[in-house]
Amino acid sequence: MVGSISVYSFIPVRKEPSERSELVTQILFGETFIVTEKTEKWAKIKMDFDGYEGWIDSKLIFSVAATEYELWKKADAWMVPTPKIKIVQENSSTPMVIPAGSRIVFNGHEMNSFSIGKNEYFISGSIPSKKELNIREVATSLLHTPYLWGGRSFFGIDCSGLSQIVYKINGHWLPRDAYQQIELGDNVSFVEEATVGDLAFFDNEEGNIVHVGICLGKGQIIHAYGEVRIDHIDHQGIFNKDINKYSHKLRVIKRIIPQ
Repeated sequence: MVGSISVYSFIPVRKEPSERSELVTQILFGETFIVTEKTEKWAKIKMDFDGYEGWIDSKLIFSVAATEYELWKKADAWMVPTPKIKIVQENSSTPMVIPAGSRIVFNGHEMNSFSIGKNEYFISGSIPSKKELNIREVATSLLHTPYLWGGRSFFGIDCSGLSQIVYKINGHWLPRDAYQQIELGDNVSFVEEATVGDLAFFDNEEGNIVHVGICLGKGQIIHAYGEVRIDHIDHQGIFNKDINKYSHKLRVIKRIIPQ
């Protein structure tokens, strides 16, 4: 198995080795993964962060020495806290935009440059403040990001991608999908008791978990539905004022982060 580090804004991960196959997730810049199978055009990978598996274009594999892969895999990396920042590769004048949740290991450099393999990168402009972040601030910074099935970035994001990335930036781990996230934490008995950061889960007529959002307190929830938006939540579910009806049926609210 080969260890790799993403050197792209994001790498699309597909369910099957085909460009027409469903997008299931994205590997963000600086996230690590292993290659478990490889053909001429496609590579099956497993992400280190959440164990998600899928297929990527084999040309997007950036292999590094085992020691560097392990360093990036295990390091307490700096996490991009804002929707996006720009970095520039050495000997290039064209900046690359990398999204919130991307990882950077400064490995001995000042906090304005870093390297991956033989690639040297520089932060373009000032590095975002290291002030203490919070769930509300990070979540609302992604408002109006378009919905994209399988997305995990400001380019496009899905409901469980939003909760995962917001938690990740705030130092908390979540699995990738809503049906996995619901297994964590403790039940919140009443919607009125929900606080900022609690996760609300919603099911369909068959009882399957199909949606998740982040509670903001005071009857508000932020979630990805068409776009990242804030709506009202009560014991029935999410009320969408644009269509003047409930869009999602509430199953349960879970407290993942202890008070």
